[in-house]
Amino acid sequence: MAFLAQGARNRSAAGLGWLSILRLGLVQASLGSIVVLTTSVLNRVMVVELMLAAVIPGLLVGLHYGVQISRPLWGYGSDRGGRRTPWIVGGILLLALSGTAASATTFLFGDHFWLAMSLAILSFAFIGLGIGAAGTSLLALLASRTALHRKPAAATIVWMMMIAGIVVTAIVSGAWLDPFSFGRLVTVTAMAGVIAFTVTCLAIFGVERNTMPVDGPPEAQRLGFRQSLAATWGDRDARLFTVFVFVSMLAYATQDLILEPFGGLMFGLTPGETTQISGLQHGGILIGMAMVGILGSLFAKRKPMILKAFIFFGCVASAFALAGLSLSALLAPAWPLKANIFVLGVANGAFAVAAIGAMMMLASGGDGASEGIRMGVWGAAQAISFGLGGFLGTVAIDVTRAITADTPLSFAVVFGLEAALFVAAAAIALLIRTPVQKSDAGTARSEANAADPAPPYAVPAE
Repeated sequence: MAFLAQGARNRSAAGLGWLSILRLGLVQASLGSIVVLTTSVLNRVMVVELMLAAVIPGLLVGLHYGVQISRPLWGYGSDRGGRRTPWIVGGILLLALSGTAASATTFLFGDHFWLAMSLAILSFAFIGLGIGAAGTSLLALLASRTALHRKPAAATIVWMMMIAGIVVTAIVSGAWLDPFSFGRLVTVTAMAGVIAFTVTCLAIFGVERNTMPVDGPPEAQRLGFRQSLAATWGDRDARLFTVFVFVSMLAYATQDLILEPFGGLMFGLTPGETTQISGLQHGGILIGMAMVGILGSLFAKRKPMILKAFIFFGCVASAFALAGLSLSALLAPAWPLKANIFVLGVANGAFAVAAIGAMMMLASGGDGASEGIRMGVWGAAQAISFGLGGFLGTVAIDVTRAITADTPLSFAVVFGLEAALFVAAAAIALLIRTPVQKSDAGTARSEANAADPAPPYAVPAE
């Protein structure tokens, strides 16, 4: 009996196993399934069926990103409370309810525009809060309970499952939405919310309770919110990573709203064909993510180096692919557009999932009790860049077209600026060290000169 009890304690003290990581991936897929209905589908309905100005859903989507600047608060709350499951479940519930409420506002726009607009603003604000609470706490749980050698693969699994959730939801909901009506839209959104909440509850049940943090100090060492935020920003590598996330995701998001119009204007593609182009890009993203996961597993002992290499080369490859699109704007239609966009997708997928893996490592590189607030800071940087990216991309096209009166040149300039952002992100990534590198550097310094230690975040000499 004592042997069995000890075995049970050892299992509970272990980090997340592959099955538990897959279960958390289902939670991320559930989150993505609601988001795709409340952003992509509702965006189209407002513009086409309700004939609203495109700026209205654009501002609403921007609002839900802007609200996510509160992510550090949600991450800190889950750090301080010691349990992340309630934040994840509560966030998904809030997301499901507010997503359904946002869909219900479509009934009101025809006769009560300002009432509908007020309720839509409130709904999208709560959508952002739900994403922030659930998404930040989920990543913090993964970071704190996943062993170092599994983190890159865990990041790959969770993000691929999120994309799979988006794809499956888009296909299934698309079939159920026809013949379209506002009532059917609300029903489909509500059912997706119920399914997502149920899957989340079942998937996360017992995961946190049956595992222990990989490392972490006692509760007494936990700091207040301002102190935790200051400590995170005071960490050189955490601060650099925040800047990297902002710059790289700004480059990533700026292409979102201009890529399909680019295909139509420069290459004469139909709406169906530009949608297929978008699908091709997402297929490339999945392949890039899978590549990082597979190679990260093959070179388990060199994972920090592998992740950094994928981040760097993924950013550089993204820059080359965008430079190709810039050139294609001047040479269209004599350019292999599909191949170019597929390469862009692979590069984007590789750098994105490698960045998430590095994020999980760095989240555990502080005091061991601040994974949530660190994830919150980086999640806020990502949300701000995503909100700005789509908006700035369309504005940049309009401004350059107004100045040059040359549409091909306008697209060439904007894609070129995005490529430059990716080059800048790659340069920043080279300066960031993982906790493993910090530890190795610290050991070397202490052995070389124990009486005169270097500053804690000094860059080690090559």
